[in-house]
Amino acid sequence: MGQLLLPLFPAEARMLTPIIGVQEVAESVYYLLSGLPIYSHSKDDHLRFRYITSHLALQGLCKNQDIVDLFHVSQDSVRRWKKKLSEGGESVFFGEIDGRHGHSSKLYPSVLARIQSEIDKGKSVYSIGKPEGISEGSIRYWIKQGGLKKK
Repeated sequence: MGQLLLPLFPAEARMLTPIIGVQEVAESVYYLLSGLPIYSHSKDDHLRFRYITSHLALQGLCKNQDIVDLFHVSQDSVRRWKKKLSEGGESVFFGEIDGRHGHSSKLYPSVLARIQSEIDKGKSVYSIGKPEGISEGSIRYWIKQGGLKKK
C-alpha cells in the first residue's frame, strides 16, 4: 500500500533523513516525522538532545552518520549515547546523578553557609575544609567565583 501521508515539512526544517526533519522555533527544537512533531526540547537542553537522537537511532529511524552530519557531533559521542540508552534506559539521561559529572556534589547551600560562617570567624581555608571533607581548592574556587566572601 502506498504512503497515506505526504511528508510535508516546513521550509526551515533541516532534514535528518527523508522522513525525519528538525526545526528550530524560538528557543525550542522540534523533531518532525513526516511533518508531524514527535519530540521537542529547549535549545540548550543537551541531555534531552542526546536522549532523542540516540532513541531515533536505536529505533532505526536514522543512522549514526545522519546525526553526525546534521548536528556536527562526533561519531564516538553518538555511539556512546546509543550504548548508554540501550544498556541503561532513559533513566541514565534523566535519573539521579551519581558521581560528580560537572556539579558540586558536596557544596550545597547549607554547607556553603557553614563555610561562610567559619570564614567570617577568621579560620583558614584548610582548617575549614578538612572537617567538612572538602578540598582547600574547592573552597578557594567558590571564593574566587563570588559564592563565598573572604574578609
